[in-house]
Amino acid sequence: MEKGGLTECLEAAGISEAGISEASTSESVFFGDEMRLGLIGQVRRRWAPRGVKLRQPVEFTYKWTYLNLAVNPMEGTLRWDWTPDMKAESIAPVLKKWEEDLEAIVWDGAKGHQGSEYDGVEISRIRQPPYSPELQPAERVFEYLRARIEGIVYGELEAKKEAVEDELRKLAACREKVRSLTCWDWIERTLTQLSDRKATLH
Repeated sequence: MEKGGLTECLEAAGISEAGISEASTSESVFFGDEMRLGLIGQVRRRWAPRGVKLRQPVEFTYKWTYLNLAVNPMEGTLRWDWTPDMKAESIAPVLKKWEEDLEAIVWDGAKGHQGSEYDGVEISRIRQPPYSPELQPAERVFEYLRARIEGIVYGELEAKKEAVEDELRKLAACREKVRSLTCWDWIERTLTQLSDRKATLH
């Protein structure tokens, strides 16, 4: 997908055509990515009295898991799951579970997003240009999560994972917040135009 070519890529995948799905394009097109979650912590800014030196303990343990996130910027909805790695054989089953809600997913060309493991997946996969995280609204959700979970010593990976789950549940309950983070003008313009076209064809 060339920059500025989201409309063309979605049209090429048949997303704007009648008969593909009863859902509107704005309801069924998601943007997806993965975030590595581990116990190598990060320090965060903290308030402290003037002149007092602040010390933050930081974890440094080589344990991690991966958050698989899909966000619908127009509807302000989230889908997420967890995988132990970024391999196609781990990610493809997650996408398979999301088939009922997703008609297309826009994501990067990572090796784990390609391969024969996706042959039975009916979700159209739209590839973004390489090295373009600025085109991926899921990255904004990752930034939001990191700001709320880092700077804490968890001790166990499962505890940190639960902290992420808690933040995701709260965020998912506030669709307007999700929209404010992810629904950029060019995304709204593209998906609205394609939804209108699909509605006309139906």
